[in-house]
Amino acid sequence: MNGAETLVQTLLASGVRVCFANPGTSEMHFVAALDRHPDMRCILCLFEGGVSGAADGYFRMKQEVAATLLHLAPGFGNAFANLHNARKAQSGVLNIMGDHADYHLRFEAPLKGDTVGISQTVSHWTRVSSEPGRVAVDAADAVQAARSKNGQIATLILPANMAWDPAEGHAVAPSPPPLHRPSQNEVAAAARALRQPGAVLLVDGPVLWSDIGLLAKRLTKAAGARLMQSFFASRFRRGAGAVKIERMAYRIEDNITLLKGAPALVLCGTTRPAGFFAYPGLPSTPDDPDTRLIDLASREMDIEWTLRALAAELGEAELTPDDFVPLDLPALPEGRVTVAKIGEAVATLMPENAIVVDEGITASYHLAPGLKRARGHDALTITGGSIGFGLPAAVGAAVACPDRKMVVFEGDGSGMYTLQSLWTMAREGLDVTVIIFANRGYQILRDELAAVGVKEIGRNVTRMFDVEGPELDWVALAKGHGVDGVRVTDMAGFNAAFAQAMGQRGPRLIEVVC
Repeated sequence: MNGAETLVQTLLASGVRVCFANPGTSEMHFVAALDRHPDMRCILCLFEGGVSGAADGYFRMKQEVAATLLHLAPGFGNAFANLHNARKAQSGVLNIMGDHADYHLRFEAPLKGDTVGISQTVSHWTRVSSEPGRVAVDAADAVQAARSKNGQIATLILPANMAWDPAEGHAVAPSPPPLHRPSQNEVAAAARALRQPGAVLLVDGPVLWSDIGLLAKRLTKAAGARLMQSFFASRFRRGAGAVKIERMAYRIEDNITLLKGAPALVLCGTTRPAGFFAYPGLPSTPDDPDTRLIDLASREMDIEWTLRALAAELGEAELTPDDFVPLDLPALPEGRVTVAKIGEAVATLMPENAIVVDEGITASYHLAPGLKRARGHDALTITGGSIGFGLPAAVGAAVACPDRKMVVFEGDGSGMYTLQSLWTMAREGLDVTVIIFANRGYQILRDELAAVGVKEIGRNVTRMFDVEGPELDWVALAKGHGVDGVRVTDMAGFNAAFAQAMGQRGPRLIEVVC
């Protein structure tokens, strides 16, 4: 028995059942140990950004930690962008990063890198195993760290000789420490603020997809306050049956209007809203300067307890059908393709309790009105703004919820970052329907250039923003990764393709030329 074996046994004994992997040479003993334990499901992703994105999507839907297997500092670097998104989503992710044998580090081998440094830039918890006999304890501590504070990024660095040297036994991850709670005086002050006409309770986290949302709605209704959610929420319930919660906008100007005149803004499970970027002549935060800001409970705190304490102060009003989104399926649209019509068609044809992963970027704004009228479903958004999130997050979410339909909205530019995830969908037989919006460019960059006041563009901007010449062929790209695909140019073609995808299992791609 060696250190790698104790690591795998500790993961399994601690309830970690899935490992999204892109292994390298320094992890071979860990790979061999995983092979001796088929009860650990190992899923290969062909790029490390697919590994980290899948672990993020898995946690968002299952609220369980998955392991990742990443190769040294360069491999971790490839995973960094989607670990950033996972951190912003407050997903619990356990990274196992291989490293050279500790005695080999003094030599400047080609793959030597600063494993600790790169981990600490995105991880909440980092540790290097220094003794093979302590690998099991280190792993148990890593699992606990990933589960703590409602979800964290934990990285255990495993030098090769810690994996291959003899070791015995395994450990079990202890329960996470109790979540911090605000004081009763802080709760009472927040309750008084929420009784003011026009006050806002801004929420995020499980309030948006669990029964805790009912409590938040009852107490704000009792207080006469507004209930709002962040725009980039890791997961929220949408469509028929969802609790009505106002959603903040992407643009800072729109959020300034939403929050104008609010006497108080109480934060519970979220942070102070801010503009996605800074813009000339606009403030960084949208809350009114006269608004009292109350940071009642951060994302790492006990959100459910906090809301129950607020309810004890404010009371709970009875909810009526008007407090929930009604079922209002759109008519199936016809004619030429528009993004808004795609949203309506998906809303009409998508089954109850589907999962939508939204990286449509600029398309998302036009999709939203139709999707609000769909049957009840969960939506996942790109919390950290680092593109290449949608396809791998769908992999992880589909692994977490194999009996639910998965729909991904993906831009053609952002989809190219992690298109290898299509292969993993095919290999694992995941029930994912990918909708690619082929607008032949990074439309968000065009919009942001205009937002900072640049009105005239030339050849260089066009060459940097457009994705054509040659044109991307997503049907061919899908086929090359083992996924059936079709290109549509009108609504009749889309309706038929999407209805077919909803009626069968397995991965499928629809390229929408728009």
